[in-house]
Amino acid sequence: MRRWNGWGDDSIEFAVNADALGFLQERIGQGVLQKDASKASVIASVPTSRLTPHPLIDTSPEVRVQHSLGQSLPDWLKMRFGRIEQFPDGVAFPESSEQVRQLLDYASRHDVALIPYGGGTSVVGHLAVPRSNQLVLSVSMVRMAQLLNLDKEAQLATFGAGVFGPDLEAQLRAHGYTLGHFPQSFEYSTLGGWVVTRSSGQQSLRYGRIEQLFAGGRIETPAGRLDIPTFPASAAGTDLREIILGSEGRIGILTEVTVRISRLPASEEFHAVFFPDWDKAQQAVRSIAQAKLPLSMLRLSNSTETLTSLKLAGHKKLIGLLETYLALRHCGDKKCLLLLGASGDKPHVRHAINNALKLGKAHGGVHVGQTMGHKWKQGRFKNVYLRNTLWQQGYAIDTVETACDWPKVAGMMQAIEYAATSALASDGEQLHTYTHLSHLYAQGASVYTTFVYRLTGDYERDLKRWKKLKAAASQAIVDHGGTISHQHGVGSDHAPYLHEEKGELGIAALRHLYQHFDPDGIMNPGKLLPELSSPKEN
Repeated sequence: MRRWNGWGDDSIEFAVNADALGFLQERIGQGVLQKDASKASVIASVPTSRLTPHPLIDTSPEVRVQHSLGQSLPDWLKMRFGRIEQFPDGVAFPESSEQVRQLLDYASRHDVALIPYGGGTSVVGHLAVPRSNQLVLSVSMVRMAQLLNLDKEAQLATFGAGVFGPDLEAQLRAHGYTLGHFPQSFEYSTLGGWVVTRSSGQQSLRYGRIEQLFAGGRIETPAGRLDIPTFPASAAGTDLREIILGSEGRIGILTEVTVRISRLPASEEFHAVFFPDWDKAQQAVRSIAQAKLPLSMLRLSNSTETLTSLKLAGHKKLIGLLETYLALRHCGDKKCLLLLGASGDKPHVRHAINNALKLGKAHGGVHVGQTMGHKWKQGRFKNVYLRNTLWQQGYAIDTVETACDWPKVAGMMQAIEYAATSALASDGEQLHTYTHLSHLYAQGASVYTTFVYRLTGDYERDLKRWKKLKAAASQAIVDHGGTISHQHGVGSDHAPYLHEEKGELGIAALRHLYQHFDPDGIMNPGKLLPELSSPKEN
């Protein structure tokens, strides 16, 4: 069963060893334990639905609670403290594009705002119900998950947009194919959600980000249906796929998605390499990325994330032996861990790995084999469960991510960590923060920073603390020339910062575009486009 107030399956726990917990307590102090609100009490607080009855709409309180929020930290605070103040008036479960069309017509007739709902994994406020008196309907795509067509000759597959990652891969694997798109939310996010938030998978170095994989599809908009045909390439003006990518529900509801697929790889390897310090590590990964080797993944952790990963690993004696060996190879307290992977036929995998290791060695890299890489692969969708575990110990975990060109990468990492640390220091609190480069390009890299800090046990204080930290980190990103999001999207949390990236003319163009498809403004209001207030006023 899905947790109603946390991440993932409620039968899965991420165990934290005593040494790791002690390490965290030494850095930021003892967490404040608290009691979560009960699901029954939250359900009891749901007001009567205001919707006109419709056969596709469920207005039961429990279903409305389950579709009220995503997975951002403010969402967690609302769920855990029982402070959900806005609920959708109902949840619809369409099974076809025609039924989505019916819901759009219903919403237009009754002035109902629609919030498309995929897997509910948004961490930036895509699913928040607007603070207004407008009627709100959540549209769950969970019943539109079938493989509709498989073109083996063109290597194209068409799915219902509500298909979850594991189900998509299982349906393709039965025919010998893969999409190869593995975001950390893979188990609970949907194909349609990936497209409309411009998602990036952990192995996108080989398979491509979702914009490379998205070939065409169908979207139902308030103004009508838009079908986007598939072409291997086209010079026929503006690419209409770009209107859908990153639209975050502002245009309409994506119902069918055609994607470019690949043959299942015959071989796959993940290796670990340690570097003496960040400068050498960054030089190494830049040289590897710019060599354009046929790798599937590069992931570089800074020294604090490397230390944290080793503490969480357990196996104290084995980690101790590893650290002794690394110290002898000049990888001491400032060491940084690189995980690299390759997928394909065995000769190409060997070629990619061997050449990457040679480039790494030229910058002081110490190769320690495949064990850590394959441990990472085994747990890559389970690490996010650490959020549940640490919450129970009185700690919050949040993240920000960006992307920038290589000359800005190190400065960006330092600026984000410093800004967030300073924000909490003003409250007399310490912050455990660490960063990795999650996706690497010839031009630059994504910079993904994690924050761990103590909860206060008070909803208002914890929400205020998060706002202060989020604002400081986001401002650092835009001040240092990064995109406000590389993979999480904009939602409502990042919308105030979008103007810095798009400019006044660009924002105006987006407003006109969305108004064309949604003239009455019923599609996911308040998301993506910035509000008129300054982020500093929030």
